[in-house]
Amino acid sequence: MFKKYFYFSFVFSFFHASLFSACSEGNGSQFQKQVELAPKDSAPAVVPVSNGVFKELKLVKVIQSKNSAVSNELTVYERAINSPKSVIYSKDGSKFYIHSLEGHTTVVFDSKTLTKRKEIHHDFNESNGHLFKNGESTVFDYTYRQDREHYNHFKGKPVESCLSHGGKYLWVTYYRRDWDPKAVSPSAVAIIDTQTDEIVRVMPSGPLPKMIACSGDNKYIAITHWGDNTVGLIDISSDNPMDFKYTSHVVVDYRLNMSSMQSEDRDAACGNCLRGTVFTPDNKKILIAKMGGNGIAVIDVEKGEHVGTITGSYTNLRHLVINNGDVFLSSNKFGMVQRANLDSILIGQFNDSKLSVFKNWKSVSVGPGARTIDVTDDGKYIFACINNACKVAVVDAASMKKIFEIDAAPFPVGMSLSPDGKQLVITSQGKTSSPGTGNTVMVFEVI
Repeated sequence: MFKKYFYFSFVFSFFHASLFSACSEGNGSQFQKQVELAPKDSAPAVVPVSNGVFKELKLVKVIQSKNSAVSNELTVYERAINSPKSVIYSKDGSKFYIHSLEGHTTVVFDSKTLTKRKEIHHDFNESNGHLFKNGESTVFDYTYRQDREHYNHFKGKPVESCLSHGGKYLWVTYYRRDWDPKAVSPSAVAIIDTQTDEIVRVMPSGPLPKMIACSGDNKYIAITHWGDNTVGLIDISSDNPMDFKYTSHVVVDYRLNMSSMQSEDRDAACGNCLRGTVFTPDNKKILIAKMGGNGIAVIDVEKGEHVGTITGSYTNLRHLVINNGDVFLSSNKFGMVQRANLDSILIGQFNDSKLSVFKNWKSVSVGPGARTIDVTDDGKYIFACINNACKVAVVDAASMKKIFEIDAAPFPVGMSLSPDGKQLVITSQGKTSSPGTGNTVMVFEVI
């Protein structure tokens, strides 16, 4: 096992040893302070020990809304970066989209110049009512728990996203409508035309949708409802967004009762807390991580039902990726990343309790609070956001050894690797328990 240690050059080097403890204590100001003080043309870098292929990550841009007085080429101020939750690249890699949860905005950046192209505002009123299909105010048997004159007048909190139709449409889920503090009413999902970066339709969803995924054959969108243990399947076989329609409402184990929900902390009151969502390559199944439960739920797409749960991995699963015949997952609580062969996982039979046990996982410890992961197209390298430690880790997938680690602004949560594998964008959302942290986007060059 190789041990590689990386230090920020110049003004960063002497802060490296203290940054972990600062993040653990919730202080998190050192990274941003040093970036703001960086001299012109002195982008911080790492000092790598080459393994012959992967060489280093180099921080090339910090986009933040913490300090408008910053004056250097490394750092830019952007007020629209407000609790950045996640990021996704366009299909051609020419731009990336940052979803600012509390800013009710998706910010579009050029991936070459790293400058802002546009802001997409998730704000709906009588002026854009045409985005909602007539007569479609809710889905399935969901009801609104509030008495309002216009339910489709709201600001949406963008969480996660996926692409469909060869990258033509970007789907963005809303954590909740701004007038629904307990996230107990139907939320919504926006459909954006990536040619114009304009919203072309808004569809309702169940309460508190987070993850969203598109099938490889471009027939279905799956919206995972963190709020009540259900998944909505949408038929997207048409090219016209106004033709998209729900076909299935899948319950995973049991459905939470919204009428009795009292907590506004819906990140805790979420049952199975369904998170990572991915279609299998044959488009027949959907795998969903039970962040609040045990294992990976399996949904049969044709039947539109939950057929069972695969246990045997670490629990508190946050993210799932399928790549080159393998399943990759992150375990937030245990700080682990695991890999296993997809066919081997699915070959097991579910018992009467709808459980199947698979234990042949390859595992690596990456650090506390493993959140979003991404994998290079060739399946060789895994990137992981380490939220609690304020790090970004790189894992060699074949050996499942951590080969790279670099400091990040507190607290990294979302990431996306560019289609060509040469750029990595990380979002640091921050935490309410650590005032002054987050509101930062980091762009790394992958060398």
